[in-house]
Amino acid sequence: MTAILTGLFGGLGLFLIGMGMMTNGLRSAAGTALKNILGQWTKTPLRGLGSGFLITAIVQSSSAVTVAVIGFVNAGLITLRQSMGVIYGSNIGTTMTGWIVAAIGVNVKVKALALPLIGIGALLKLTCTKNGRKSSMGEAFAGFGLFFLGIEILQGGFTELAPNIDFAAFSTGPLSLPIFLGIGFMLTLLMQSSSAAMAIVLTATLSGIIPVEAAAAAVIGTNIGTTSTAALSVIGATTNAKKVAFGHIAFNGITGCIALLLLVPLLSVAKAMNGDGDPAVTLALFHTIFNFFGAFLFLPFTDRLVGFLERRIGTQLPDIAKPRFIDRNVLRAPTLAIDALFMEVGRLGEEVRLMAQKALATDFRYGNLPRDKAALESLISSCRAFCSSLQSMALPSQLSEQLPKALRVLQYYTVVLEIIETNSRAHATLNHSLPGSVYDADKSYRAMVKHVLNVAHTPCAPEFSDLQDLMAELLDVYHTLKASLLKAGADGSIDLDTMVSLLEFYSRSRRMAEQAIKGTVYWSEMRETAEMCRSANEENDYNWKFNPETKEQSA
Repeated sequence: MTAILTGLFGGLGLFLIGMGMMTNGLRSAAGTALKNILGQWTKTPLRGLGSGFLITAIVQSSSAVTVAVIGFVNAGLITLRQSMGVIYGSNIGTTMTGWIVAAIGVNVKVKALALPLIGIGALLKLTCTKNGRKSSMGEAFAGFGLFFLGIEILQGGFTELAPNIDFAAFSTGPLSLPIFLGIGFMLTLLMQSSSAAMAIVLTATLSGIIPVEAAAAAVIGTNIGTTSTAALSVIGATTNAKKVAFGHIAFNGITGCIALLLLVPLLSVAKAMNGDGDPAVTLALFHTIFNFFGAFLFLPFTDRLVGFLERRIGTQLPDIAKPRFIDRNVLRAPTLAIDALFMEVGRLGEEVRLMAQKALATDFRYGNLPRDKAALESLISSCRAFCSSLQSMALPSQLSEQLPKALRVLQYYTVVLEIIETNSRAHATLNHSLPGSVYDADKSYRAMVKHVLNVAHTPCAPEFSDLQDLMAELLDVYHTLKASLLKAGADGSIDLDTMVSLLEFYSRSRRMAEQAIKGTVYWSEMRETAEMCRSANEENDYNWKFNPETKEQSA
């Protein structure tokens, strides 16, 4: 028994290593294909379904597709409605693993296929440019080989284990289906891969250790188990990420419940379609049928699902979102209203610059970023609504000239928030292991961006008047970094797709600093610098209190 369990453990290890290499290699070899397909072919949920199926079938990882979808929704490249179609399609794409295992169990002599694949993969990995597409394909080939070998060892181990374990007691009775559904769910939860769990269930079934009906319940469990990845992704995630994750959970959960209720008729259809009665083929058919059924059942209700997610998720914001100086009462006195708007926009600017500094210091990964962004967007919306109310009033010309400046500042800060969020999503999928020369340039660049933001954060400091020169210096540092990246891409130190992504990443962060500075400069022009500095010194850190009588006289 010890030898059998050791063999099963080793086979599982080979299988998981192969699965990981296969997924990583295919994903790297795909390069920008995933971005192009998801960005261009998801205009409707139905087209999104096709895109999700295609990408998942290629990279063999619905989790990778889900992460990409969340990033694209956050970046505004696709809508939440479009993302749901991709989620449906990715579930259908996971059925490819079942068909691979079924084909191996029925028609393929594993070692005759696995060993040449491992040899070809190793040759490509060792002889081709590091991080290049051929090297990635080599990793994928070797992963396929190990994947096949792992399945063969698992199948042999399960065959030897079958006489020693009687699953008949578990496969009968009212609790049999829930038990095996739970087994499938736990396998996916522990390995964080429904494809891996599915392969184990099918291999055990081929070995005769699990009856087909019980295995069908376990297959449903693996499908529901993929929601664990989505649930884990909700922790510290953006509002959009939570919406996509909860949409994924709703789809998989409801589809799984329906499949469990209709298990007997759906399994009968799969058996009827499978003429030779091979259990692995029957289960692959069953898996495919109920995923197609769930996808086309949900498609007509996508808009309702999206509406529900929009209403229920991301509606609570912290106190920072609430205006501190502007309200309806202050609108009664236009001069006071303009002063209140000036102070509120100044407070907004402080928070935006602080958020930019925290994002830069944490490589755009700090946990409260989604919450802060949503709060500041709410505050910006309140400031714009206040400006709209002021526009409808008869303001003196001197005061009305402040509104365009305020709206311009609000737009600059909006762009800063958008860039921060985009970089936070892009950074999670970027490889930031930089060669020496690029690393040094990156360090200088980040330090310069931080310095510029610090100066913009202190309008009363002497350096504030030198912001134009500092921005020109930042541009020079950025061009140095850009040149080092291009050189690293040309000599093969960095993969070209990674180089392009990093260039976009650094360009956005430079623009973030630029927009923050422009917002600060235009905001400072809303009041004379002398008065601003005097008020700042009196009340400390921009919490100004104005004398209404003085303001009325100056107006």
